[in-house]
Amino acid sequence: MNIQIFGTKKCKETKKAERFFKERRIKFQSIDLNKKAMSLGELNSVLREISLEDLVDDTHPLYHDSLYPYTSDTDGKKGILQEYPELIKTPVVRNQKKATLGYQPDTWMTWINDDQ
Repeated sequence: MNIQIFGTKKCKETKKAERFFKERRIKFQSIDLNKKAMSLGELNSVLREISLEDLVDDTHPLYHDSLYPYTSDTDGKKGILQEYPELIKTPVVRNQKKATLGYQPDTWMTWINDDQ
């Protein structure tokens, strides 16, 4: 398994996701979206599983400042998410080409069972 957890230090759901994997002694990489954005490859991988509409937090104070709602093309929206990673709902958990949004322990358990 190659787990990446994209989130923020203050996000309770991110902390729950990290605890889920720690309790099962599964190594993971934690990425703080307040410090580092997803690479374009990571973002494209996530978008195969999660739609842009679901991924973006339209209640975030930077949503309108980012010009995201006024951008119509997908590549432009991806660029904005790389510039404003705070707009991504958290946690995003990746396992190679699989991805989930939010706290999804049932799905993660299937990843663990498939890996054994």
